[in-house]
Amino acid sequence: MVSEFILLGFSTFPPHLLPAFFLLYLLMYLFTLMGNLIIMATVWNEHSLHTPMYLFLCALSTSEILLTVTLTPRMLVDMLSTRHTIAFVACASQMFFSFTFGFTHSFLLTVMGYDRYVAISHPLWYNVLMSTHTCARLVSWSWAGGSVIGMMVTLIVFRLTFCGSNVIHHFGCHVLSLLKLACGKETSSVTLGVILVCVTVLMGCLFLIILSYVFIVAAILRIPSAEGRHKTFSTCVSHLTVVIVHYGFASIIYLKPKGSHSLDSNTLMATTYTVFTPFLSPIIFSLRNKELKNAIKKSFQRKFNPLSS
Repeated sequence: MVSEFILLGFSTFPPHLLPAFFLLYLLMYLFTLMGNLIIMATVWNEHSLHTPMYLFLCALSTSEILLTVTLTPRMLVDMLSTRHTIAFVACASQMFFSFTFGFTHSFLLTVMGYDRYVAISHPLWYNVLMSTHTCARLVSWSWAGGSVIGMMVTLIVFRLTFCGSNVIHHFGCHVLSLLKLACGKETSSVTLGVILVCVTVLMGCLFLIILSYVFIVAAILRIPSAEGRHKTFSTCVSHLTVVIVHYGFASIIYLKPKGSHSLDSNTLMATTYTVFTPFLSPIIFSLRNKELKNAIKKSFQRKFNPLSS
């Protein structure tokens, strides 16, 4: 019986490249944490941003920080370490938290799409439909949904028997890489079930986001002036860009043809979703959202140049 796993990760890379990769991913990791913390602090301090859209953004930043903390530090340590083992329980914990925060992130993106739909299509009813109570309930449901899926998948996978190789061809406890190591007749059915659950939930979220934007575009086209249409659509640009990046990188990784890439290239492609996507998210929201960008500037002016503010 397997009591620990070996994370292959970056151990197949030439040793002289590892310090460069470590420094690059460390800087991106620190910037991700700093960017999301700045967004959360700005929303907390600026009363003008105490609206549902920015409260959802704070919840999204929280899930992004937690997802990054779950995966990236372990990957960075293993890059410069000669021992790449992870205990059975630690592997199960990492899978649970990565699924929980990852699916919570997808649910929150869906909720933010619904928020934009209500704001643009039903502006007079917005304060009623998106009250503080409703926002808190939507965020709670998102976290609860992510936790349920994370617990369900983790329990199903770790009930299997692991009796052969304990080498995971990944830098983390990736579910599909782990299922390849399981023994027993039920492994294939469990693998199919996990794939169906993940694909169904993610595609369901994407469908609801697309549906929201169909109604949003229809409402924008009814606005008579070009300036009004542009101003209204600009409130959706940052969210839409993050959705495209989030699902775009996920599609590149999980829908790529099998057998056409080396182990090293698969590892690098996996880091785009684990490290690069969270790195881009605070940049997109800070640069593409004019109101948030101005609020961050004002916060820094008050902090470092009180007389100017």
